[in-house]
Amino acid sequence: FDLGAGRKGRLLLVIHHLAVDGVSWRILVEDLGRGYRQLKGGQRVDLGRKSSSYQQWAARLKEYARTETAERELDYWSGLAGGEPLPADGPGGENRVETQESVSVWLEAEETRALLQEVPEKYHTQINDVLLTALAKAYEAWSGKRRMRIDLEGHGREELFEDLDITRTVGWFTSIYPVVLELEAKMGAGEALKSVKEQLRNIPNRGIGYGILKYLNEAGRERLAGVSGAEVSFNYLGQFNQWEAEASEFGAARESSGLSASGKGKRGHLLDIIGGIAGGRLVMSFGFSREYHRRSTMEALGGWFLKALRELIEHCQSEGAGGYTPSDFPLVGLKQLELDRLLAGRKEGEDIYTLSPMQERILFHTLYESGSGMYFLQLNCVLKGKLEGATFKQAWERVVGRHTIFRTSFAWEGVEKPY
Repeated sequence: FDLGAGRKGRLLLVIHHLAVDGVSWRILVEDLGRGYRQLKGGQRVDLGRKSSSYQQWAARLKEYARTETAERELDYWSGLAGGEPLPADGPGGENRVETQESVSVWLEAEETRALLQEVPEKYHTQINDVLLTALAKAYEAWSGKRRMRIDLEGHGREELFEDLDITRTVGWFTSIYPVVLELEAKMGAGEALKSVKEQLRNIPNRGIGYGILKYLNEAGRERLAGVSGAEVSFNYLGQFNQWEAEASEFGAARESSGLSASGKGKRGHLLDIIGGIAGGRLVMSFGFSREYHRRSTMEALGGWFLKALRELIEHCQSEGAGGYTPSDFPLVGLKQLELDRLLAGRKEGEDIYTLSPMQERILFHTLYESGSGMYFLQLNCVLKGKLEGATFKQAWERVVGRHTIFRTSFAWEGVEKPY
């Protein structure tokens, strides 16, 4: 659209959702910007190496759906019980697109920086862990219920096949799968965050198997037919305008691009929660139908969400906050209480694993005959020439940094078996 002299033009791109997902838009705009720059500079268009095609991905998913690996998830997905209906205070009616409204809430820039940079390192979390913990807390404040069922959207570009690369492939890969979030009574911020983190980590293959089994596997179609959809959807999109850095010729326009669906279309959920980072701030949008919920109700829900999120940020910034959860050490399968006991007094832990049979035997004899010197070996050697102490120390630090065994401690007290 040419807006006249002295005014920037507009480019409108319209593609059906069947063909592109959110990640695809970034790829498309980056490619478009690259091609534009090359042509403008008199070069031929070279968009780089092409990744695997969407057709290849679809064909492999169909094969994967019939494998034993995929079918092992059937018990998990079919065992998800339905959630209770959302509290409603609207007049009731059809949940159509034309009845949708939205309420947006946001963090300030400094709060967003803390959310993205300071919070993750304390409990080794991802942003969805934190946002969904805040949502569970907000839902409890709204409904009085500590159990919430949602449909969670993911990018769906999981690394299922080593020989396929879909990092630069355009298509609709989005996965949508049910998640049940449950908090115990009177949980503090740190406890709630660790609990939700573990609930999300227990989802197999980041949820992609649900759709594969439901639509591509015969047994899955039958067993998952009774797993009804949730009334709430949640989707965190990351940086809204991440592509602008790669395609500086283009920037987001302020004008609306119009409705993405017919007003007569039926909404899939009663509550659609979408979040992302825009202008350095976290923005969360609560989309609802005025037939089912009042705007004031959604404003209150958004307020509870922000309150819970700020409490999580404040907690993670406090002295003494932090800790590990069982999913941080997948090799041992410890419960949270066992892990806390094992790591008592240890601020950091790189990994936990069981001893080999020989190590276990050596540890037993070392403890049984303490001070005997058994299994304690010394190597003496003569170094020729002048020894530079600082350099020698630096060399040993590099060796210790390279070999994890030199940073190992053994724990046997208060646990069923030594680690």
